[in-house]
Amino acid sequence: MRDVINQSARRLPAATLYIVGAALAGWMIFAALSGLSGPDPVKALERGFGERGLQLLIAALLITPLRWAGINLLKFRRPLGLLGFGFISLHFASWLGLDMALRWSEILTDLLKRPYIIVGFAAFLLLIPLALTSNNFSIKKLGAATWKRLHWLAYPATLAGAVHFVMIGKVYTVESGLYLAAVATLLAARWARSQKKAPQTA
Repeated sequence: MRDVINQSARRLPAATLYIVGAALAGWMIFAALSGLSGPDPVKALERGFGERGLQLLIAALLITPLRWAGINLLKFRRPLGLLGFGFISLHFASWLGLDMALRWSEILTDLLKRPYIIVGFAAFLLLIPLALTSNNFSIKKLGAATWKRLHWLAYPATLAGAVHFVMIGKVYTVESGLYLAAVATLLAARWARSQKKAPQTA
């Protein structure tokens, strides 16, 4: 099974994910404009963009554990991360432009006083340097070690995104709990792996 997945992954261009992601975003916008997304298209679009973004960020984090299991999807990590940032940006833009209608005084009040918005905005800010440096030029400019340390921000950013998703609902749901559990499990697995690799001290 691993060989089949690896062979299929080698044949599939990484750029395909960008095409699929753009098509998905386009469909979501079309569904909102045409009334296919329910009675509140603004909320549906805002939530949809945010949830797809979180799913993509979790998928990007999953690449490394899958590699430990012999499944090499490494070439898809950058597209998944950038698409995740793209959808999160659309989520933020939907909130600013459609939900809040660019009422800046209210936006500022929410950013300062509503905990779930503060957490979500913090996640968005953490993702910005990752998106800006997700290219080969930045790796060469920063150096591989510095670049790798910077991209550890993906972990707190995704965790903050999952917490934001839980807090938005105000009531705990199985869906939001699963997202949070998925991120926590991936972080715990990464931490456990790093502890095993760390040199033992007397």
